[in-house]
Amino acid sequence: MTPFTLKSHYQAVVIGGGQAGLSASHYLQIQGITHVVFEAKTAAHKWRDQRWDAFCLVTPNWQCQLPGHAYDGPDPHGFMVKDEILDYVGRFIEKVDAPILENTVVTSVERLGDGFRVESSAGAVTADAVIIATSLYSEPAVPRAAERLPETITQVHTADYRNADQLPEGAVMVVGSGQSGCQIAEDLHLAGRKVHMVTGNAPRCARFYRGRDVVDWLADIGQYDITIAHDGMGKKRHDTNHYLTGRDGGRDIDLRKFALEGMALYGRMETVSGGRMIFAANLKANLDEADRVYNGINALIDRHIAEKGIAAPEGSVYQPLWSPDQEITELDLVAEGITSVVWATGFRPDWSFVGLPIFDGTGYPVQRRGVTGIPGVYVLGLPWLWTWGSGRFLSVGKDAEHVVRHLTDFVGENQPAPNRVMAG
Repeated sequence: MTPFTLKSHYQAVVIGGGQAGLSASHYLQIQGITHVVFEAKTAAHKWRDQRWDAFCLVTPNWQCQLPGHAYDGPDPHGFMVKDEILDYVGRFIEKVDAPILENTVVTSVERLGDGFRVESSAGAVTADAVIIATSLYSEPAVPRAAERLPETITQVHTADYRNADQLPEGAVMVVGSGQSGCQIAEDLHLAGRKVHMVTGNAPRCARFYRGRDVVDWLADIGQYDITIAHDGMGKKRHDTNHYLTGRDGGRDIDLRKFALEGMALYGRMETVSGGRMIFAANLKANLDEADRVYNGINALIDRHIAEKGIAAPEGSVYQPLWSPDQEITELDLVAEGITSVVWATGFRPDWSFVGLPIFDGTGYPVQRRGVTGIPGVYVLGLPWLWTWGSGRFLSVGKDAEHVVRHLTDFVGENQPAPNRVMAG
């Protein structure tokens, strides 16, 4: 990244130096829009700082489509592991060469006349437009019930989990069955640890079906092109990602199979009291719903194959390998030998620095494909900003291109700049 001196005014300020902010910078440079990227830590640091040692992509490598930086390696249908992801992202950072100020915290964004004033730890600047690209994953979310766990139990969030060896000997409770929770539970299980797992409403998906990766089938069907306009932003933006893994070439994650191998499963955690973790009696319902989604996705593929007359291996319907005999609703953690809890309870966004009325009643930005109701204010990098791939390598660049196109028109209307034409 080329060093530079902070100016007092820019046509655009980008807040957040992850894949979304860097994608925005890529297109802003094409447009000749003067801008600065403020990053509180280091560029794309989450890929390095918030991933465990055995982390790998869940979607195949061909879906890595950052702008001007499509995957060009030897295994497009494989799944990059952590070091390979860091290399891919690192080369993107070098290629973009964004005007970025790292270790710079933005403390406020306010209206100032026809533009905006952005306060940061490096000083204040004014701008004609602002792109907020800080994502939903600013702060690890841990329930307050964690405060009531016995002091002898080690607690880590998925953001800080690296491997089984960092945890004390003994059983481990993983709270949360989303992608990270399931993959970390598998990581611990494969390391020979006794794992207890709290389930939730996360759906699951087959890795391979009828001779191909399910992601390939879904791409052909057009699932990755469906937008929030089809069935409403509210539902989509809160959808939990399906759990599966790309580990060792990719496979299903089946919690019922883990249960047969000794993993203990529970319903949703409700609270902690007197050293006991209390659960809802919904384990069977959680597993059944995950399997319903699993079979529903496969049925969608079945219909596609039939309609297109595609030659493919025979289909199948998943039948449960195991079902709980009873619902356990409370557990004495110490008595069960549990010495660690991994909180796979997600993250929360931090938009406290944004002093602009762009949020709805739940504190979520009101926008349409990144364009808010305030002229010159944009958001990027959110899950389902527009499509399934909006917050990921697949489509974050497409959203960034759309936002920058809109921003360029906005800046041009206020400060005409001829001969700007969006590349591509």
